[in-house]
Amino acid sequence: MRNERLFKEERRLYSPIVRNSLLNRQFKYSYNYGAVALCVINVAVYLLTTIYPALTFRLAMVPFTVRYGHTYWQFFTYMFVHGSFSHLFSNLFGILIFSMILERRIGSKEYLLYYLLCGTLAGCATYITDLITGNGAILLGASGCLYAILLLFSVFFPDARVLLFFMVPMRVPLLVLLYFLIEFFSLSRSFGDGIAHYTHLYGLLFGYIYIKLRMRISPLRAWHIL
Repeated sequence: MRNERLFKEERRLYSPIVRNSLLNRQFKYSYNYGAVALCVINVAVYLLTTIYPALTFRLAMVPFTVRYGHTYWQFFTYMFVHGSFSHLFSNLFGILIFSMILERRIGSKEYLLYYLLCGTLAGCATYITDLITGNGAILLGASGCLYAILLLFSVFFPDARVLLFFMVPMRVPLLVLLYFLIEFFSLSRSFGDGIAHYTHLYGLLFGYIYIKLRMRISPLRAWHIL
């Protein structure tokens, strides 16, 4: 049972808008190790694409095939595909660090909806951006989801600290702002560096929208900025 102080604090974070709409209807709480299941799926897909490399081009988001082959499922499946073991490990390590506690706090259904929706929308937005900019790079990896998870974690645990580069202690909200600035200022020189900066930013953007619209929480207020 949540203590009274925590309950009052969360109520303070909510906006005064009525929260009984379909958009804000809460799931019945359950905890089913959704983060672990996602990691298992990511590992399984990595092994399959290692054995069958051609499968990568069916599951990763390839702008050309989406546009002309109508492979729209790639907006969803790209987040389970990784190009190397280090790529896979870094994403899953980050996801597990923040997800295990976060999922217990909000429940598995809410966690999975947030993760999968933010990842899918980030993929769709990246595709549209690629059409506008003419970038035809293949999109794969769960890093957009990781950025969204990091943002949500910072909202519910704003006083938590992590070790940046395993050395520098930093509050999670400050880490989110730092990553945002790095990704934003990397856009101007990102062509050809193999990093999906747009997808990272879209993960943060759609995570922010989800938190504001569905959870009715202001991240800035949760961070004690407002």
